[in-house]
Amino acid sequence: MDVGYDGTDFSGWAAQPGRRTVAGVLAGALSRIFGEIAGLTVAGRTDAGVHATGQVCHVDIPAVTWAERGGTLVRRLAGLLPPDVRVRAATAVPASFDARFSALSRRYEYRVTDSPWGADPLRARYLLAWPRPLHLTALNDGSAGLLGEHDFAAYCRRKENATTIRAISRLDWRREPDGVLVATVQADAFCQAMVRSLVGALLTVGDGRRPVSWPAGLLTRDLRASEVTVAPPHGLTLVAVDYPVTEPDFAARAEVTRSRRSLL
Repeated sequence: MDVGYDGTDFSGWAAQPGRRTVAGVLAGALSRIFGEIAGLTVAGRTDAGVHATGQVCHVDIPAVTWAERGGTLVRRLAGLLPPDVRVRAATAVPASFDARFSALSRRYEYRVTDSPWGADPLRARYLLAWPRPLHLTALNDGSAGLLGEHDFAAYCRRKENATTIRAISRLDWRREPDGVLVATVQADAFCQAMVRSLVGALLTVGDGRRPVSWPAGLLTRDLRASEVTVAPPHGLTLVAVDYPVTEPDFAARAEVTRSRRSLL
């Protein structure tokens, strides 16, 4: 399923007792159509307040049930789901497909305005208002040193027995015609809060408080850098998840993803 949502009123993607979550709301709607489901596997668990236009998830449905109801699933979900979450497409995939482990990359965008009046009221839920002028060249120069495969421990919330090695294939900024700055960050995977930590560090470069070499210099750390402020969630949107083109590559990619990485 291709899913989009406004994360403002959700406590993130993952189901949590007593909390309104995207997975909880979506699973509830799917259960009304298909009966009890085993659970949802998602490409990337977004934090509370983070949005998505290109989220992907999968659920296992008996073939007979899918044949009966799959063709009307998107329309049925439109009538069951609240307005802040939508399923735009639902497609049958091979059993080898895994929304999380088969993914080649995830791409996020973070939006910031440095206008003196702050964020436009109609965009304030999706746009960080930064109180200092930001310089595009400095933002991109600071980003360049973070490209490639590194140990991003300085930018990650450490999890027990989890690696913080990631490969960033794209990290750049642009200023749109209306003056809004957009950071595009793409990697094979991300640690929890990693994108917002990267943005938080780069914003201090963009406003001149840190040198352009500072973000890359933190890659020598093996623990989270306390100097890095995590940018607020509402400026962040998951915009795309990429997968292999052919079916045999789904399982192969999943095997690679599950392997624990190390820097040679």
